[in-house]
Amino acid sequence: MTLSFTDTATPIDFDKVTHTLKEAGIPSLARASIRELVALVNRIESATGEQFIRMEMGVPGLPAPSVGIEAEIAALHQGVASKYPMLEGIPQLKQEISRFCSLFMNINVSPTGCFPTVGSAQGASAAFLVGNRTKEQGATLFIDPGFPNQKRQLDMIGQSWGSFDVYNHRGVALKPELEKHLSSGKYATLLYSNPNNPAWICFNEEELQIIADVARRYDVIVIEDLAYFGMDYREDYATPGQAPYQPSVAHYTDRYILLISSSKVFSYAGQRVASLVISDALYQQEFATLKTNFGQTQFGKAITFGAMGGLSAGVTHSAQYGLAAMLKAANDGELPFLNLTKVYEKRAAIMKKLFVDHGFEIVYAEDNGKALSDGFYFTFSYPGMDSDSLLEALLYHGISAISLLNTGSERVEGARACVSQVKDEQLADLETRLNAFQARFNPA
Repeated sequence: MTLSFTDTATPIDFDKVTHTLKEAGIPSLARASIRELVALVNRIESATGEQFIRMEMGVPGLPAPSVGIEAEIAALHQGVASKYPMLEGIPQLKQEISRFCSLFMNINVSPTGCFPTVGSAQGASAAFLVGNRTKEQGATLFIDPGFPNQKRQLDMIGQSWGSFDVYNHRGVALKPELEKHLSSGKYATLLYSNPNNPAWICFNEEELQIIADVARRYDVIVIEDLAYFGMDYREDYATPGQAPYQPSVAHYTDRYILLISSSKVFSYAGQRVASLVISDALYQQEFATLKTNFGQTQFGKAITFGAMGGLSAGVTHSAQYGLAAMLKAANDGELPFLNLTKVYEKRAAIMKKLFVDHGFEIVYAEDNGKALSDGFYFTFSYPGMDSDSLLEALLYHGISAISLLNTGSERVEGARACVSQVKDEQLADLETRLNAFQARFNPA
């Protein structure tokens, strides 16, 4: 639909929003990157003096654990700022990453294959650079919807990718869909997030087994993005060394890469430090095709001295000490990191109800026939609106989100909401603005 405002008395100054939109020169809000939308909303807030309900970017809404901060400070006082960190990471961090995988995932991986990265973005880049060169002209298959930046990374480095929306291919239906894509032989890697960003669906054990089996058949490396580790609150994954454990494809294949972010589960986004975990079998595997680009044939060495060394001269030294301290505290049962993040579950339930009560619909509303977990994200649409119109209309009402169009979703009319930046004291404002939205676009 084309937006038409006969009444310009919008909650956020109509003329200032319109002027800022024109100045920004974004051809399509639905196709804008997350960072473009962040910059746009920053400008509107500055121009109007109004605080938005910010739902466009997935950033933590909790303070970072003091144990990490204190460990960083201590490391800086000990002089690490003047020393280059080793590419493979400090030994105590590698050990704690390995322990974390054992205690919270029930998998065994050598510390050798556990690396710090400059956020999971660097980990993904390294995985693409090396993983897709294990085959000539190898590509990545995304099980979507997913994080748009990962496709952008592949475009930047000139690698190919394909995707499909998994929502209508759950359970046993996942197998023929995967077969259809992977049987082409062009894919070297397969990537998905679990829990899923943005749909918040979670693969079950049957589906993870299918992914592992089909990937093995077609010699494809599985990259599992665990940015929202353990945040499916329908299960309690919070106790180290005790079932249930975070579900993972690692239980069904020995050729995997895990991307474990510290941004959400530890609220440590500002320090840009994450974990890249490579299975022992994959780390040791030899690929002749890697020699040309990396001077190495062993996968692990190509990652370390090829991709990681080419992307950065190591991960910030003090940040590694901070992450090591947080992981150790979590592993020792002294930092209940998953219990701390449950605030997102409660807030999502409230916000979803507010949207539904005001005429919106939840796009991804169930998870394999079960109720969807409330968590970091949810998806929504408004009857009769495409995503461009929806995002624009929301801006005039002081609400920001991103389109599902860039996530690989087939539901291109929808939008993704992140609950983390919305404060409890803003929920009344959200309700007021949704009231105004409904009155304007569905006055009946």
